[in-house]
Formats: sequence, structure tokens, C-alpha cells
Amino acid sequence: MPMLKSLLATLLLILPLTLAAQTAKPTPAATVAAPQVLLHTSQGDITLELYPDKAPKSVANFLQYVRDGFYDGTLLHRAIPGYLLQGGLYTRDLQPKRTRPAVASEADNGVSNLRGTVAVARGADPNSGTSQFFFNLVDNRRLDFVGNQSGLTWGYAVFG
Repeated sequence: MPMLKSLLATLLLILPLTLAAQTAKPTPAATVAAPQVLLHTSQGDITLELYPDKAPKSVANFLQYVRDGFYDGTLLHRAIPGYLLQGGLYTRDLQPKRTRPAVASEADNGVSNLRGTVAVARGADPNSGTSQFFFNLVDNRRLDFVGNQSGLTWGYAVFG
């Protein structure tokens, strides 16, 4: 959490990213460790813990982008104080990178867009998420799945 506050303090900067998959260390209470990814930014590192049990397609998609080196040199390009911080598509010269096909939305997985969570960014179509992701900087329950399949109320899939 302190790292997110540090990132917000530099909202005028566009932050270059590098992501690397890590092996999580199992805890005594966990039988299978959740995958972790280390996000390197110009303002410091952030470790993301992923939820493959709640969002298997989203996690697999994100990890494939990480393994492919897709995020290296991309930016956190959208920062809205008191809302979210988004990245995962644009190069340092603000050119979008070519993405793989979209994955089906898992917004109905029961995980809420609470402060500190990571979710799949998408367009108006709930099933349009590709490489982009965002950090919830506050509790954004209005971004949760509501129960019908319209683009406005479908919600955003939390995967970490």
C-alpha cells in the first residue's frame, strides 16, 4: 500500500514498467502458493499476488504476457487520484503494443474491487480485456459485477 501512495505522489510522471514472474513461498496455512509477479517501476517495486483460484483465465492471460516480456518498457499511463492507476498497453512513446485476443470476463468471481486489488481493464464489451490492468486505489465497489450482462454493470474482474 505505501508503494501505491508513492506512485500517486508522482502523478505527473509516466512510469515505465518491467514485470517478472516469481515463485511464491508457501505459507504453513497454504497448500498451494499463489503466483506472484514483481512489478518494477521507476518509483520502486510492487509485488502482485495473483488469484488463479478466483480468476484462472485472467491470471493465465496476465502471466503469459509477463512470460512473453510484453510489459517490459510499458507505462502506467492512466492515473486518477482517489480511483485507479492503469497500465499494460503503451510504450514509452505512447504507442499501443499489439495484444493477443481478449479473454472472457471473470468479473462474476465474487472478488470485490477493493483498495489494493488488481483488475482487468477493458472496453465497453465485458469480454474485451487483453493486456491492460489497473490498481484500485480506493474501494471501488461500483466496479464490481452486479448481476446482468450489460457492459455498464458487468463489472471488472479482480485477479490479484
